[in-house]
Amino acid sequence: MNLSPIDIGIIALYILVSLGIGFWISNRASKNIKGYFLGGNELPWYYLGLSNASGMFDISGTMWMVYLLFIYGLKSIFIPWLWPAFNQIFLMVFLSIWLRRSGVMTGAEWITFRFGENLGARLSHIIVVVFALLGVLGFLAYGFVGAGKFAVAFLPWQLSADPHTNEIFYGLIITFITTLYVVKGGMFSVVITEVVQFVIMTLASIAIGVIAMMQVSPEMLAKVTPEGWDSMLFSWTLDLDWSGILASANDKIIEDGWSLFSVFFMLVLFKGFLQSLAGPAPNFDMQRVLSAKSPTDAAKMSWIVNLVLLFPRYMMITGLAILALVFFMGDLRAMGSDVDFEQILPFALMNYVPSGLLGLMIAGLLATFMSTFAATTNAAPAYVVNDIYKKYINPNAADKTYVYLSYIVSIVFVVAGTCIGLFVPSLNEAILWIVSALYGGYTAANMLKWYWWRFNGFGYFYGMLTGIVGAFLMMFTTLSPLYGFPILFAMCLVGSIAGTLLTKPDDMAVLKRFYLKTRPWGFWQPVLDEIRKTHPAVQPNREFKRDMSNVIIGIVWHSALTAAPIFMVIQQWQYFGYALITIAVTSWYLKINWWDKMQDYPDEMAQEESQQLTPGSIPDIKQAKATS
Repeated sequence: MNLSPIDIGIIALYILVSLGIGFWISNRASKNIKGYFLGGNELPWYYLGLSNASGMFDISGTMWMVYLLFIYGLKSIFIPWLWPAFNQIFLMVFLSIWLRRSGVMTGAEWITFRFGENLGARLSHIIVVVFALLGVLGFLAYGFVGAGKFAVAFLPWQLSADPHTNEIFYGLIITFITTLYVVKGGMFSVVITEVVQFVIMTLASIAIGVIAMMQVSPEMLAKVTPEGWDSMLFSWTLDLDWSGILASANDKIIEDGWSLFSVFFMLVLFKGFLQSLAGPAPNFDMQRVLSAKSPTDAAKMSWIVNLVLLFPRYMMITGLAILALVFFMGDLRAMGSDVDFEQILPFALMNYVPSGLLGLMIAGLLATFMSTFAATTNAAPAYVVNDIYKKYINPNAADKTYVYLSYIVSIVFVVAGTCIGLFVPSLNEAILWIVSALYGGYTAANMLKWYWWRFNGFGYFYGMLTGIVGAFLMMFTTLSPLYGFPILFAMCLVGSIAGTLLTKPDDMAVLKRFYLKTRPWGFWQPVLDEIRKTHPAVQPNREFKRDMSNVIIGIVWHSALTAAPIFMVIQQWQYFGYALITIAVTSWYLKINWWDKMQDYPDEMAQEESQQLTPGSIPDIKQAKATS
């Protein structure tokens, strides 16, 4: 593909701006470790939300979702529940507030806040660091695969005669550029750069959606899609038959293992609900929550992610999918059994976007890779430096030492993740292993930690260890990670409960401290009874029913925000209207029943505890009261 000088200029300008921002604010980010990893808790919630949305808007995920919409139609909006996509609803309703009340810097440091400093807590701390770093490597490898596929299709220079080697060279170049501004600028650089990236991606997404609406009429689309493609409804089976249109699409549905769509739907809903209750994994999403100025700001940040991400992103996804359906079908048929559905995105852009705008869109899609890669890379040194080096090796080093070590750790993980990415066979396999196997092993222990007072550090360690080992073993079986999730979850649940009941409870002072600050609902009555012996005015969290109703309405709101841009781009105006009405009604409900009732702290004592407790220094409750 030959890019015009205008397109090349736009791409080059974008890359220079990204690097410039990273180096320009590096002095501010490098003052201390809190500034590097959390932006000093000074960044506004809407900036963090735009940054988080940008980090989720990646090349690999976009290519995957374009292929999903192409084959599965409107029913594809349920497939990203594998992540699960609606976990942001649980975060915005209550989990972001609970998490941010801790005042810690990383997910591993939160483990100390929850379980204390005994042997079980130290083992838990180590295992969550291991999990976090495995997740970082997995996402870096996944991002590298998508960047390579994208670069080969678009960038005009032939760096190697071998296509695969050419893909590797381009991926390395993009990775190197991204690493420069992340390593130098830390969280400040990541957030500010991602806000710029989000603006570019939004413009690109809207433009692609409009181009597709102008090029593809509903009649043209109906001729190249099977009956039921434009419907969200399904029965026991998927009810999509591509015979006579694109036979390889039927083969792909069988290969994915989602023909019994009702079973798939129940599994992703079951898995998604449990994983969402477990809270965010220790990755860039959690870092954004911990970076917020206050607990309610953290909840607002999680809310705005849904609002700004879903509509523009699905305009792009739908536009690319329907352009390929109408104009790329002949090429896909010609590929026969070797069809590569992940080439749909490059085809649509190469053939249907005018010069100038194409440069902006390529820059936007480069931004999707860079933002995800940047956010993931920034999470790695937070765990290695703060949770291993500072905690166990050199707790009294100068702040500059921690920051410089963070540079080194970031580079090491980028190199390692890139090397792993060279051996990942496809985006779909990478996604399924990350979200169903690795995160499936994370679910049981991390769900229990919020809602059961008796759950201790040993239970967490054995539950997580079972999950990590199970995830690796699943790599060597033919069992789909999704269908293996119930088995893995049951194994981890048994490991968690057995590890807990066979060991002593955690120190009551630690549990009281955690409960006073976080105030979760669940099975915490014995801890509350102990607190009331000295502080009888402390009240339990009675908001379970309200939170769950907000979650259910929020998932409907989230689904309508996903479906609306699809209906708009395929010009199904009646259903687009229904989606808008659903968005309006659910937004009104959430405004009254959620937004207006958020609290930073449940009572004066919890706020006092928050002011006394700082990350890395968690005194006993009585000491905190005495100093106040």
